[in-house]
Amino acid sequence: MGRRDDESFVEFVAERGDALLRTASLMCGARQDAEDILQTALEKAYRHWGRLDADTDPEPYVRRILVNLVISRSRRWKVLREIHMARPPETPTLAGTHAVELRGTLMDELRRLGARQRAVLVLRFWEDLSEAETAQVLGCSVGTVKSQASRGLARLRERLGANLAPMGS
Repeated sequence: MGRRDDESFVEFVAERGDALLRTASLMCGARQDAEDILQTALEKAYRHWGRLDADTDPEPYVRRILVNLVISRSRRWKVLREIHMARPPETPTLAGTHAVELRGTLMDELRRLGARQRAVLVLRFWEDLSEAETAQVLGCSVGTVKSQASRGLARLRERLGANLAPMGS
């Protein structure tokens, strides 16, 4: 059983860093927060890198650290809520930028979900992990993944239904 070295860590970050940043961005909502969370996750992974088996994929380990940090951060932020200014309502149009507008609307609604539901949806549908793989990353049962995904999707459908109706007409 071989051990990992510093060079393998640098290679891992070079190969998977962008994908991990996208995942963090989806879970955090803001790129700046995602960069901070990913940096912390990589720092934590590096501290234990030498102990990891060289024959196994380190990405699930790093992803698990990332998810735990995002969930922990969201719990702290429940206490320290920021005050957001209301944005004026925008009227949706069927412009050539419809896909971009739709993506922005989806991202806004994804940010409104709880950290656990958001993590499940990102891992299941963005990272394309199976229910069992998602459960393993989150340290919960497959049933929990199913229920969190179902509730999260239902909430997104409920909230996006009113926003998407004019766009789809």
